Amino acid sequence: MRLASKATVQVCLGSLLLIFSIQVSRAQQAPAVASGTTGRTVGDEVASGKTEPAATDTRYRIGPGDVLEVRVARAPELSRDAVRVDQGGNIRMPMLDIDIPAACQTEGELSQNIAKLYRKYKNDPHVDVFVKEFQSQPVAVIGAIHGAAQFKMQRQVRLLELISLAGGPTDNAGQTIQIVHAGGGPICKQPGDSAPNNTDSSAFVTYKLIETLHGVPEANPFVQPGDIISVPLADQVFVLGNVLKPSAIPLKEPLTVSHAIAIAGGTAPSTKKDKVRILRQLPGSTQKQEIFVDLTAIEKNKAVDVALLPNDVVDVPISGTKSILRSLLGTVVPTISQLPVRVIP
Repeated sequence: MRLASKATVQVCLGSLLLIFSIQVSRAQQAPAVASGTTGRTVGDEVASGKTEPAATDTRYRIGPGDVLEVRVARAPELSRDAVRVDQGGNIRMPMLDIDIPAACQTEGELSQNIAKLYRKYKNDPHVDVFVKEFQSQPVAVIGAIHGAAQFKMQRQVRLLELISLAGGPTDNAGQTIQIVHAGGGPICKQPGDSAPNNTDSSAFVTYKLIETLHGVPEANPFVQPGDIISVPLADQVFVLGNVLKPSAIPLKEPLTVSHAIAIAGGTAPSTKKDKVRILRQLPGSTQKQEIFVDLTAIEKNKAVDVALLPNDVVDVPISGTKSILRSLLGTVVPTISQLPVRVIP
């Protein structure tokens, strides 16, 4: 009886282990079966001939104005050296009495479509399409940039890359980048693009320059066809009078009167430090406001270091009443003398 009991126990344990292993195997296979029944496999997509373009596809897409070269193998009578895409985004080819859509397609996609149309005349035609002249997507970069220019894009380009290709911002660039969507928005809608917004506000957008230069995604979009990208000059303050380097200083960050004078080289001998004057134009008015500060007290932390506003004029006084006029003339006259002379008939 004891031997029989041991044998029975061993059989039971073996059965339990077998059942457990089968359940584990089914549990591991269940997700794969479920995904196969509810989703589409790669083979299904190929068989159906329908594939969605990837959101990261940066291949160049043909647009109005582009000039194409179309080659049909073993059929020179059907080939064309220069086919211009019309403003409707279509082209015309020999023996085909219909407009062939070309805009928003890659070279390979258009090749396949043309080959399908020629199958009624040729057995398994082979077609190649090349873009000879990229004319459809010019963008311009202007303003405080080292290499302001117009660019013709042969692929999708992000804002930071375009600014880099233009030489980057100059030292007197402001804090923003302005984009005017003069082309009316993207020619080809990509996966994930929102519905077009035709309001005037959507045609003009601004980004913080520092965020774009650091590649922050929200400030580094793809450039759209026809965009005009402008990097405005920074607001300026002017430091004149008895300083070593009278100059205009870009107001790229908060700036105080003592800091501005230091940038201008500091004060020269015989300066009336207790009578430094700030000339400020009142908003919405032509009237000027005079603010007097004591630079010596500021340096000793006994007075508030006044923050400057755009277009403030800091006059560091010397003896005489026409110091500002002399400083302005000394700064402006050399610049005027270098300008070309044009005659107005």
